[in-house]
Amino acid sequence: MTASCLWLKHETELLGKGFKCLAGIDEAGRGPLAGPVVAGCVHIPPHIFIDGVNDSKKLTEKKRERLFDTLTTHPDIVYGIGIVHADVIDQINILQAAIKAMELAYKDMSVKIDYLLVDGVQLHVDIPSRKIIKGDTISHLIASASILAKVTRDRMMKEYHQRWPEYNLISHKGYGTKEHREALAEHGPCEIHRKTFEPIRSMLSQKLVL
Repeated sequence: MTASCLWLKHETELLGKGFKCLAGIDEAGRGPLAGPVVAGCVHIPPHIFIDGVNDSKKLTEKKRERLFDTLTTHPDIVYGIGIVHADVIDQINILQAAIKAMELAYKDMSVKIDYLLVDGVQLHVDIPSRKIIKGDTISHLIASASILAKVTRDRMMKEYHQRWPEYNLISHKGYGTKEHREALAEHGPCEIHRKTFEPIRSMLSQKLVL
């Protein structure tokens, strides 16, 4: 079996069952201490296979950017983006925020999708869907969606870096690296930090006690 056949296993099965317009959906940014969670949703027609697509975490930044440009400029590919910011994450928790971002990405699609392939969670949408564990490693559609989500989020974090350079967000994209934690200890959290996440929650609790 070829690599493309392995990546298209779920897609091929569903097309064989009569579904005509499939989409994959994935999110990026569940783990960081700062910034939004972002989801991508993408429909790629069955006759198109984007060579090089993989789980976004397994790609270099240069390859992700190249694939992102291919996915977003191809005339036959349709995509949607969903973004949930830190203040909402703190209100509803990160899992619900990730689900909300996915649902927003689906709603952002400009074509009528009749089946969704979803990475890791069950969505409550108005069409059939399939939850696939580690879907970004085995589905062409979900992996493509993961690239859309990751690059969109990384670009947002680079923009935030211009506003809050003291955290060096351009380097760690909001993840809890040693550098980021040290900057938090020195400057405290800003408006894009997730106040319910450790170590920020502990930091704020100590200040309240003091």
